[in-house]
This record gives sequence, C-alpha cells and structure tokens, in this order.
Amino acid sequence: MVKVIDSHYLAITAIVTVGYQFIFFVITALFKFDQVTDFAGSTNFVILAVLTLVLKGTWHYRQIVLTMLVVVWGLRLGLFLLMRILQWGEDRRFDEMRENIGKLAVWVWTVSLPVTFVNASNGGRLFQPADVIGWTMWVAGFLIEATADQQKLSFKKCPENKGKWCDVGVWKYSRHPNYFGEMLLWWGIYVASLPVLKGVEYLVIIGPLFLTLLLFFVSGIPLLEESADKKYGNLGAYRHYKKTTSPLILLPRGVYGYLPKWCKTVFLFEFPLYSRNLPQETTAWDRRNSKKSQRSID
Repeated sequence: MVKVIDSHYLAITAIVTVGYQFIFFVITALFKFDQVTDFAGSTNFVILAVLTLVLKGTWHYRQIVLTMLVVVWGLRLGLFLLMRILQWGEDRRFDEMRENIGKLAVWVWTVSLPVTFVNASNGGRLFQPADVIGWTMWVAGFLIEATADQQKLSFKKCPENKGKWCDVGVWKYSRHPNYFGEMLLWWGIYVASLPVLKGVEYLVIIGPLFLTLLLFFVSGIPLLEESADKKYGNLGAYRHYKKTTSPLILLPRGVYGYLPKWCKTVFLFEFPLYSRNLPQETTAWDRRNSKKSQRSID
C-alpha cells in the first residue's frame, strides 16, 4: 500500500486529472486541434481507476472488477469518440465542457469517486448481492450505450439517411439510448461500491448523481433536443416521433405514446425544457384565421 497525501487518494486523483487535462489543453491551444478533447476525458477515467488500484495494492476482487469495468468503458468510448470526431469533425456529447478544462476535470474526478473509494479501501466484505446487482446494471448499460453508438454511426454513414434523425434499433425506443446506457452503468458501479462504504463515504453518490444531472440539464439531452427541434421541428413525422418516443428509458412507442403528459414528466423525464425550441404547432383553425387575415389585408 502507498499512501499519497490522503488515504482516499482524493488529492492525487485531483492533481493527476488536472494535469492530464492540462496536457491536452496545451495540445489543443498550440495545434488548434480540439478533436482529442473527448478522448482525453474518457481515458482520464481509465488512468484514475488503474492508478488507485496500483497505489493501494490490495488487489481485492471487487477492486479488480470495478477497475476493469471502468477500463473497458473508458477505452471503448474514447476510441469511438475519437473515430467519430475524425470522421465528422465533432461529437456533441461534451460540448459544454470541451473549452473548459476545469469543467472537464471536475466531471472526471467527481464521477470516478465510487471507484476511487473502492480502490482506496481494503476491498470490503466478501461477495454481496450489491456486487451482482451493480455488475448487472453495468453490463446492461454498457451494451445499450455501445449498441446505440454503433447503430447511430451506421445510420449516419448511409447516404440516403442524410438529413434524417436516427430512429432505428434501440433509437426506436428512446431518443437518447446512449445516455440512458451511460447513466445506468455508472449507477451500477455505485451500487457495486456499496459493500465497502461507511458513514460519510456514502456521499460518493454525488458521482453518478452529478453525471445524471449533467446529461439531463447541461451538456447532454438539452443540447441535442435543441439541435433536432431546430432542424426538424416543422416536420409532422418528427413531431410524431418526439411525442411517441421516450426521451431516455427504453419503452415501446405504443406504450409511451399513450401515457398522459404528467406521467411522462414525473416518471420518464420528459421535461418541458426539451421542447422549448420546438416550433409551435399550427392547427387548421390557425391556418384558416391566417388566410382570412391575409385576405383582409389584401
């Protein structure tokens, strides 16, 4: 075991995160090349997980498993985002943080807290139900996110889909299945960390909570909803898609489309801000009145 500044490795992980992000910030500033920023964000998680595992040196199965889960997620997402950005020039997943290394560093450090605390512990009790539940949540979330990313990539590569919104595969059941998968897998990591937590350590719940709030209200869903509404908001087919497709949790359209508005808002996260840029729908009555007004003017 190596103790670096504090026993929970909070300081060393913060220093490493800021330093790692600063290196990529310098690269971006010098070469005017910000395509690596998202890659730097996702791989930063890998560095923190492996670093804390090695520093503690306990090698408890719970530490090894959670570290490997973060490594697999981080490398998969990092390589995918790098490939997307090199092909298309951008990925809007982290737009709000890309130009601010402070925001990006806070995001990485905070979301990593459950793994950091597990790796800084002695591994906790023997096998617990929380382990199975957490790992299962991670597997489900990982598969959903990876599948959604690949399906959207294939959709956008097809020339005949140019100018269309993606509504194939898992995208038929959620407008943002990749975000649903990402939230689910990080909440799974938190659940799997519960057997080692005690007292104030349970506050590491701010990790997945921070990620959830970020995607709900800052850099995730709001940005993409705004962009899609501005592009397709006047199309009837798109408005129907939005009314009948869940914003996050995967649900059949036949179920979601018939739910009352209050139920969608309270239980399925269909917040009003996701439609604030949607052009107001005109009715036949509005169109008739508009024509009458035009004739009176003429």
